[in-house]
Amino acid sequence: MANSTTATPGAGASPAPAPAKAPTAAPPPLTGGKLVIGTIALSLATFMNVLDSSIANVSIPAISGDLGVSPNQGTWVITSFAVANAISVPLTGWLTTRFGAVRLFVLSILLFVVSSWLCGVAPNLETLLAARILQGAVAGPMIPLSQSLLLASYPPAKSSMALALWGMTTLVAPIMGPLLGGWISDNMTWPWIFYINIPVGLGAAYATWAIYRERETPTKTLPIDRIGLALLVIWVGSMQLMLDKGKELDWFHSSVIVALTVIAVVGFLFFLIWENYEKHPVVDIHLFKGRNFAAGVVAISVAYGLFFGNLVILPLWLQTIVGYTATDAGIVMAPVGIFAIILSPIIGRILPKVDARWVATGAFITFGIVSFMRAGFTTGVDTRTLMIPTLIQGAAMALFFIPLTSIILSGQPPEKIPAASGLSNFVRITFGAIGASISTTVWENRSALHHAQLVEQINPYSATYTEQLHHLMQMGMTQAQAIGLMERNISLQASMLGANDIFWISGVLFFVLIGFVWLTKRSQGGGGAEAAGAH
Repeated sequence: MANSTTATPGAGASPAPAPAKAPTAAPPPLTGGKLVIGTIALSLATFMNVLDSSIANVSIPAISGDLGVSPNQGTWVITSFAVANAISVPLTGWLTTRFGAVRLFVLSILLFVVSSWLCGVAPNLETLLAARILQGAVAGPMIPLSQSLLLASYPPAKSSMALALWGMTTLVAPIMGPLLGGWISDNMTWPWIFYINIPVGLGAAYATWAIYRERETPTKTLPIDRIGLALLVIWVGSMQLMLDKGKELDWFHSSVIVALTVIAVVGFLFFLIWENYEKHPVVDIHLFKGRNFAAGVVAISVAYGLFFGNLVILPLWLQTIVGYTATDAGIVMAPVGIFAIILSPIIGRILPKVDARWVATGAFITFGIVSFMRAGFTTGVDTRTLMIPTLIQGAAMALFFIPLTSIILSGQPPEKIPAASGLSNFVRITFGAIGASISTTVWENRSALHHAQLVEQINPYSATYTEQLHHLMQMGMTQAQAIGLMERNISLQASMLGANDIFWISGVLFFVLIGFVWLTKRSQGGGGAEAAGAH
């Protein structure tokens, strides 16, 4: 995997094309300034891509307020990007074979820049969502191709160092995303969270083309599974629309939600049947026959959905309930990458010597503990208490991605690695979008339930209510003002309890997922190139 340019272009792709009868020799590694500039350019493109998946999280209140929609509707800005990105990832292999890795990578960057500009100038939510869908779709090939081109730039003996540099970029971006998004939202205007991609993208595209255009990969025309792709778009799109619009349309009381659900289920079933018999499938579902692949994908995908859902809920809760600014919320979220950066190289070194299942188990235990810590938060929580579990969560991230990807890819023949990597990433990213939608829905429903329960205790026959009402009126409030303040406090408390429920449920599920880890067979080694692709 380390010295190949034929295995890595599809690292995040569908089934790899059959190797050419007379494969061309791999280009020699880069040296000197070209190697430095090439590494920086590829890393910047990856950084920009990963940054955009997290930078909007803390800016949702500002975006939704400016566009006149609720914060829950604002989360569609996150899920639309994730869904489009997930759908486009399996196409990376076919697109690379058809157009060449360098051309595709540079074109993806330039289209990402254009879509970022469209996001910034969007006058309403509908236009913004359309631009985010385009942005997510063109971003699909960027991460696997940046990894592929980077590996081809270094000699095989230094592939681990190359992947360490690449991995550091993907871990720094989640730190910078909330910080940048929060600062921009507070000190500038939210469109600038997208405009900052323009100079970075143009610089990365220019440098990449200048250095790598002579190192283009061979191209050939292969058939594409058009029906499979159409079915994929239909069922994934319908499912995400159903999840995003459900709470707004009162779920299955709405004929629209019922229709979307039917389309999603029927589309998914037809997709499975079609892909099972298609000679050139978009995704190779036969991979799920392997125990390590099936159990590993379930574990990493559900866990990522829980993680990403909490990542969306937390900044929303901090700003709408606790009263933090977007900058302060970003500061609280930022420490998640500190331990991840410190520990990832260590995990990469020790993984070949230990059972990856124990490392992954440590990740789930840590994620569970962090969730239970957050389940004890109150509306009066201080910044130190907020940051401790976020800091610890970074350690879980380091123990999470690399070992589980090692398990998923273990035992796969080399020609299946691109397909396995692409399918596992597709499922994981899709679950991330599902997790964001379900978390906001559950938060809203549980908050409404807690609000109803708290209001039941507030009535003229309650001694506590009467005493508090008189106390507020003695402080100079009118009765209407006093009742309004009590209602606001009840709403805040109900939202806090709703968030506590989500954190508690997440903690339980993280521990349950340990069982899926131990359904797999022992996997030693497996860090390497493949594992890095998890990020």
